[in-house]
Amino acid sequence: MLAVVLITLLLVFKDTILCKVAEHQIRAETGMDVKIGRFSSGLFAPVVTIENLKLYNTPEFGGTEFLIIPELHIEFDPEALAEQKVRIKLMRLNLAELDVVKNFAGETNIVSMMKKVPKGKLAPHGIQVGKKKFEFESIDVLNLSLGRLRYIDLKNRKNDQDVTIDIENQVFPPVKTEGDLEGMLLWIWLHCGGASFMRPHDVARELLERPAKQRREQPKPKNDTARTN
Repeated sequence: MLAVVLITLLLVFKDTILCKVAEHQIRAETGMDVKIGRFSSGLFAPVVTIENLKLYNTPEFGGTEFLIIPELHIEFDPEALAEQKVRIKLMRLNLAELDVVKNFAGETNIVSMMKKVPKGKLAPHGIQVGKKKFEFESIDVLNLSLGRLRYIDLKNRKNDQDVTIDIENQVFPPVKTEGDLEGMLLWIWLHCGGASFMRPHDVARELLERPAKQRREQPKPKNDTARTN
């Protein structure tokens, strides 16, 4: 009887538990405070929906909101997951606001956040989860809504900008390669008037080149055999 009660409680409160786990993981890996309004996951299918997510900048970037996401809905391919591959059948992302903040040292919050992601967490063309590497395969359908983009320069507030993007339910072609991602970022950048403070090449470089940098930075195995002259 106790086992039945525990299982029932786990099923009832599983989304609440997973929500707290997700918040803890985001705080641990980014150093940013986070609030998730609602977290739901499929019981018999790999589907995750996050609503009213707010990610806050660290004190060195003013402590203001960084991301406001009313909805993030992801449907995974279960057969691909069984083979340790990430194939997303549908991703619906509603990003209401993104605030790019440059601190007094001249660094942006995006670059700072990417530096805090532990090495190995972003494996080449995939994600490292524990001892398992999940290889990224594709996002088959990406439905994207973007509200506005803000730029805040803490050192010189005259450089502040506020750009209304106003993209609603834009469906992009399948994202399979780095070129696909760069093309999507370029389209968004052009749509919002080519904001000078957020060039797509700079964003893509941080997202895509960091794994390559990690590979170059890995120490080379030592040769135990002493060389003789």
